[in-house]
Amino acid sequence: MAHDLNSDSHWHEPTGLTKKAGLGTFKKPPMPYDVFMEEQEIPIVRAVGVSKVQNLPLKPWKRMGGNGSFIQLWGTEGLWGSYVIEVPGSGALNTEKHLYEEQYLVIEGRGTTEVWQEGGKKQIFEWQKGSLFAIPMNAYHRIVNASSTPALLLAGTSAPNAMNLYGNEDFIFNNPYTFNDRFSGETDFFKPRDDIASDPVRGLAMRRTNMIPDVMNCELPLDNRRSPGYRRIEPHMAGQRFYMWIGQHETGRYSKAHKHASAAVLICVNGKGYTYTWPSELGTTPWKDGKADQVFRVDYEPVGMVSAAPMSGDWYHQHFGISKGPLRMTAWFGPNNARGRRPGRPGEKERDLGAIDLRDGGNAIPYDMEDPYIRQEYEETLAKEGAKSRMEDWIYEEPKEGEERPMTEFTGM
Repeated sequence: MAHDLNSDSHWHEPTGLTKKAGLGTFKKPPMPYDVFMEEQEIPIVRAVGVSKVQNLPLKPWKRMGGNGSFIQLWGTEGLWGSYVIEVPGSGALNTEKHLYEEQYLVIEGRGTTEVWQEGGKKQIFEWQKGSLFAIPMNAYHRIVNASSTPALLLAGTSAPNAMNLYGNEDFIFNNPYTFNDRFSGETDFFKPRDDIASDPVRGLAMRRTNMIPDVMNCELPLDNRRSPGYRRIEPHMAGQRFYMWIGQHETGRYSKAHKHASAAVLICVNGKGYTYTWPSELGTTPWKDGKADQVFRVDYEPVGMVSAAPMSGDWYHQHFGISKGPLRMTAWFGPNNARGRRPGRPGEKERDLGAIDLRDGGNAIPYDMEDPYIRQEYEETLAKEGAKSRMEDWIYEEPKEGEERPMTEFTGM
């Protein structure tokens, strides 16, 4: 898996004081995870987004025992990996274990998953369309299809992190170490837990559960950080550092644009919509400033994916639901760039910049400062879909200092 450094030609020291060593420009060499993906001989999708993963090409994946395709959206390279896998009807995937984290979202089908440690009893739990579950680190597991038709699952992993660090597949796939601190065979390990707690880092709504039976319809507490009436929960699963959340924008309302670096991928699970993303260097009004050609747009429906920041640096991104129902998405970050988990001195204070408007020192573009094209296009698009905008005029007014708006304005109650 390692890059062959011995293939380089003989190095020549530069002559004189004005010439510089090296080529100046060079092609980025493949990392161990890139080599691993190529060796699997299945498709590798590299793009800003995917409108619907159900339409991706699949090919037989010998190692997994099903048909699969890698999904490496721009901006996630080296940060985390993803793939879609089809489980044969009335069949099962191969048993595996690995020294990286993994979570699954069930796109189609129903079945069971068996999880166990070396010499331990198997824990078996059921899943269906919309289920989200995590595999404990380096535990044996096997996914079984309970239906005669194929099942389709979307996986998110920290395989790139492990493979690029260690560069040894045998170490990753055949490591005997047991992470008993993460999973020691508890009989209720995969029992869904509905209790909502406060995230100890940012104080947001959190569920400590290793299984969510249906992310499409599960309860989401009121959050209000992305749009009026926005709802959100953070699942913390299997002791992982793989960070994620599930959020929902009300029918007829869209999110504020905000910026951050690469890692986040949003996955549509209910409704349909589109996302705009653009480099922060373009400013807050790229259409008004004649830079619309540098803005990326991805349209999606369940289960579509979009990279929030597909290149280096900070990118603004903004999400729009255009169906007659709410837009529900889950965001996957991998183990990197999660809020409150970035490198820094312990105890160092951070601000939740994505939830704070630019005028207050944050990274979110308030509605009254956004590009006028945004609202105009949104209302026109909703009209074509037979839906109605609930982005009322007051939402675009700059709030007065100390102003508190009634909850009915945010929730429609």
